[in-house]
Amino acid sequence: MPDSFDPLSLISLGATVAVFAILIGLRLKRLGFTSLVLIALAAGIGIGVAFRGHLDYVGFLGDAYIQLITAIVAPLIFISILSSITSLGTLARLRTTGLSSVFWLLLTNAIAIVLTLAVAISLGLGRGVELDLPDAGADILAGMVEPLDQVILGLLPSNLIGDFASNAILPIILFAVAIAVAYLLAARNDNRDLRAFKRVIDGAKQVLMVTVGFIIELTPYAVLALVATTTSTAITRIETILSLLGVLVLGFAITFADAYLVNGVLLRVFADVNPIRWFRFLTPAQYTAFTTQSSVGTLPITIPTLTKKIGVPENIASFTAPIGTTIGMPGCSGIWPMLSAVFAINALGIEYSIVDYVTLAVLALFVSLGTAGVPGTAIVTATAVFTAAGLPIEVLVLLIPISAVVGTASTMSNVTAAATAATIVARRAGVLDDAVFAAATSEPDRVELESEAGAAVESHASARVEHDQEFADEWDVPLSGEIPLGQCELPGTTKTLSSPSTARS
Repeated sequence: MPDSFDPLSLISLGATVAVFAILIGLRLKRLGFTSLVLIALAAGIGIGVAFRGHLDYVGFLGDAYIQLITAIVAPLIFISILSSITSLGTLARLRTTGLSSVFWLLLTNAIAIVLTLAVAISLGLGRGVELDLPDAGADILAGMVEPLDQVILGLLPSNLIGDFASNAILPIILFAVAIAVAYLLAARNDNRDLRAFKRVIDGAKQVLMVTVGFIIELTPYAVLALVATTTSTAITRIETILSLLGVLVLGFAITFADAYLVNGVLLRVFADVNPIRWFRFLTPAQYTAFTTQSSVGTLPITIPTLTKKIGVPENIASFTAPIGTTIGMPGCSGIWPMLSAVFAINALGIEYSIVDYVTLAVLALFVSLGTAGVPGTAIVTATAVFTAAGLPIEVLVLLIPISAVVGTASTMSNVTAAATAATIVARRAGVLDDAVFAAATSEPDRVELESEAGAAVESHASARVEHDQEFADEWDVPLSGEIPLGQCELPGTTKTLSSPSTARS
């Protein structure tokens, strides 16, 4: 909010509300979610250009949506993993899914690292550039890198309430897995009390999914507000961005190539699915990941899209997609650190051998094991890589505005890679449902959420049976209406990057 009265801020808010009204009218006329988001995106760019520097109230609307979607992420992941693993039946299936997921997530990042190094080195990125390294800012970035032992401890559960409050994804996942494994071990004796435990988990999951449906309905309006503030911020930094235009263009080019070409080949070769159709289903999540720059926040839409549109079993989608927000993440853990490193090496005339570049690539791959899927990740990851490789962190201070802009595409690439890994894991396990993939449509059916909630309750009541596995089967039975799968994300705020700590990725 502005500290003093700003008439233009009120006018920009009025313009935004007017576009909201148009979007609501289009929604009532049954216009699809993808089309709504595209219209909101275009309108957001226009408002951002027209009212740059006067979007405080509009930015508040985006921040409000951030808090709303953030509130659902942790409980959704926790309950989804509990429900999925407790429905597996055996620990052997859990081991297979876990190891396979980690392998494919790391492979997507390894490919991104090699691709970026090959392109950046061959083009001589940074060669001939004269850098005026800043005196301030490097200490701030260096302070963001924690020692290895602290990083490892941070990945483990410590305080469940604190982990939920901070959306610490990996600790939440590990805690949920521990509870689920304990259930599988205890349930071998077919204890009736454990059946009640399973019913509570699956019931909570259905309620959460209906809640997600409510939040998804707000997404086009959030996209408009977020794109407007992002556009306004980018325009204010236009001089810095133009001075490093080569890094910006190459960053976007490599990221889009990785997201579509690399993942398309992986999907065709290892998952045997039509990449074009697959990308059409994932497009809503990609749109919102692009505009909001958070892999974590896309989970409420990524998981349902994988299960309801692509045919990935729920136990795999609910496990692999959340893991993909902390492991892998080729956009911000692979492409951006390597792009920054090659730029710094060439611009400063540092002698680097093939062995040095291989070491740099291995460092980036290890750093990606604990990447956080929240705004600011690219800067933190690149700082960790630069510190480990002995490169000057001051270069990253210069690249912060570029990182903030390229972060839009980086997040889209992260989400795409995680969904790709989930699809491949399902195919390799022989459980990808081709019938779901063939029958799904790219535009979600519009249904009344109230009737959806009623149908969910009715379906749950009619499926009260003796065996635990049948509760998992119940979730796979289509309800009378589909929860809309539009776009849903954890938007990163678009505040001005006055310091490296506010960078988004």
